Amino acid sequence: MTSLNENGIDFTGRKPMEYNEDEILELIWTAREEGKETLDEIPQLGQQREIIHLLQDMAQRGLISFQDNKVYLQTAGEEKASEIIRRHRLAETLLSLVFELEDSQVEPTACKFEHILSARVTESVCTFLGHPRYCPHGKPIPPDECCRKYQVEVKPLVTRLCDLQLGNQGRIVFIASKHRHRLVQLSSLGLTPGSIVRLLQRQPSYIISSGQTDIAVDKDIAQEI
Repeated sequence: MTSLNENGIDFTGRKPMEYNEDEILELIWTAREEGKETLDEIPQLGQQREIIHLLQDMAQRGLISFQDNKVYLQTAGEEKASEIIRRHRLAETLLSLVFELEDSQVEPTACKFEHILSARVTESVCTFLGHPRYCPHGKPIPPDECCRKYQVEVKPLVTRLCDLQLGNQGRIVFIASKHRHRLVQLSSLGLTPGSIVRLLQRQPSYIISSGQTDIAVDKDIAQEI
């Protein structure tokens, strides 16, 4: 027997799950990125009574809408979902590239971050990362006003050594290498977070000056600094 709610949505046979409003908006957004719109394609939205009531409440408040067993984000829901996705993917980028956490740790931690980051902290993280367009998994990060301003008037605060213009100097923020011996070698040369370096040459190898010393590094190393 088919079970329809008052919006004409068939919830028969769906597995019960527990989701709050933010998670449902995030789920609908990510499903849409994969070309999924019907509830049959989003099995996480189960037949559990609490979820049905939550979906109905969200529809009544103009966050989502239903048509022909499909679920859509309305303007208010689109804006809120965009903020959630943005916080989550910026957190993923920070945890993966800066703190170098394993993938198994990145996702659950980012899920916590997306609910606690304030708008100001989110903007600071975005600026620190240089307003990235994609997360480590290649998914687009919804831009905000700080990103639009950056495109016009601001340069990223963090860049790779290999992208530094010849003659310019910068302070090393972090070295994203997973090779311990390489970190030890760079440390012995005085290339550690906080060090000031100047790019002198790109070919045939990168030459940088640090203090009174000129140091040659390969391209793959320059990409990690």
